[in-house]
Amino acid sequence: MQPFFGRGKVADYIPALARVRPDQLGIALQTLDGQTAVAGDSEIRFSIQSISKTFTLALAFALEGNDLWKRVGVEPSGNPFNSLVQLEFENGKPRNPFINAGALVVTDVLCRHYDDPKSVILNLIRSLAGSDDISFDEEVAASEKATGFRNQSLAWFLKSCGNLHSDVDTVLDVYFHQCSIAMNCRELSRAFLFLANHGVHPYTGEAMLTRSQAKRLNAILLTCGFYDQAGEFAFRVGMPGKSGVGGGVAAFIPGELAVAVWSPELNEHGNSVVGMQVLEWFTTRTGRSIF
Repeated sequence: MQPFFGRGKVADYIPALARVRPDQLGIALQTLDGQTAVAGDSEIRFSIQSISKTFTLALAFALEGNDLWKRVGVEPSGNPFNSLVQLEFENGKPRNPFINAGALVVTDVLCRHYDDPKSVILNLIRSLAGSDDISFDEEVAASEKATGFRNQSLAWFLKSCGNLHSDVDTVLDVYFHQCSIAMNCRELSRAFLFLANHGVHPYTGEAMLTRSQAKRLNAILLTCGFYDQAGEFAFRVGMPGKSGVGGGVAAFIPGELAVAVWSPELNEHGNSVVGMQVLEWFTTRTGRSIF
């Protein structure tokens, strides 16, 4: 991967992320039958950012069922993840749950159902990852709150359209905290195994989603998980997954495995340059993908 370093840059619009050393790379893979493989900086924790939207969507979908799609769509956006224009043009219904506006609606659902949604989100991720010491990075959360003017604008616009029911500051606080959660590649790959297992927690046997719901969530991850580069990721890699501007990428093959890669340098779409290349080579050289 060395020739691919230096082709992107870290997410400097969030001050706490701008200080991350760019020349790092970790990867971890977990299979449903219990095999694990790790390499590189796989034990270094990083801010998972938008990868957290996968877990909050699973919670909200389980709570609301198909009523959730009355408030948020399932189509690729074709626009930047923080676009204000598209939200206004479409009258306050976000195009999908992985762009920021859609994720705010999902977070609002959790705020309406739970007295302490931050603890619910964190405890779910700890359970899936098998690590009790995963926590919020308060410095990152504070940094996002101090500079998250566009997210604040999205939230207030959603509120003006009647598509945000909770207090705006409460929703933003939960959202900034969920994005700040710090995990390493080993933990993240393990946390994604429930998606490879048709919505069933692989270690407890608990059905977090119905098989039909898992199918639908996985489809949205394939078509919308990488913002306006989702088509290219499906084309090059051939796995459903989710990226985050912390440099993480998590993906999976249903019935087989989950894999997480971390490398902080991002391309113009907000996806890890090296992470995408690693996963492209992984599916190409192993001959494994969903296709």
